Amino acid sequence: MCFISILKDLSKAAKIDSDRKRKKSSISSADRGAVAAEKQKEKPHSTSTNHHHHHKKKSKMSSSAAGNQVRASHILIKHQGSRRKASWKDPEGRVICNTTREAAVSQLKALRDDIVSGKAKFDEVASRYSDCSSAKRGGDLGPFGRGQMQKPFEDATFSLKVGEISDIVDTDSGVHIILRTG
Repeated sequence: MCFISILKDLSKAAKIDSDRKRKKSSISSADRGAVAAEKQKEKPHSTSTNHHHHHKKKSKMSSSAAGNQVRASHILIKHQGSRRKASWKDPEGRVICNTTREAAVSQLKALRDDIVSGKAKFDEVASRYSDCSSAKRGGDLGPFGRGQMQKPFEDATFSLKVGEISDIVDTDSGVHIILRTG
């Protein structure tokens, strides 16, 4: 089943790429410059490509206002039910496709126990085990406001005190533990 979904995704990507090439060749170079400038304006403020983000344009008063942002690090373990079955650790999704949600939760609970007991440091565990590309930053997602993450992730993060680690948080991306850092 996983293999079929990967093939479908590859097929869609090839069609999208083909459509883009066709569109590009039909646009004059002057128009291309205007389109590129417009796209640059539309890009979200964050440069992160993490799969669990739901980027929305920030209004000047909403999430950029003081007190409406948090900062957090997390550890993500993907599983068969994750919406994207690939990661920096498992680009073809072979391990993820064979990981049940229960196994992912069990692994994450053990990692959390090691962190809480002081046997391991959050950032080191994230760097080694997290399926999120934020692993290269010790799991750090940087600051974010409401409406930028999947709702369960956002709610859990905003409910934590700085320095507190969440229990298991379920999202479409997989299972997480979150450390609020700011």
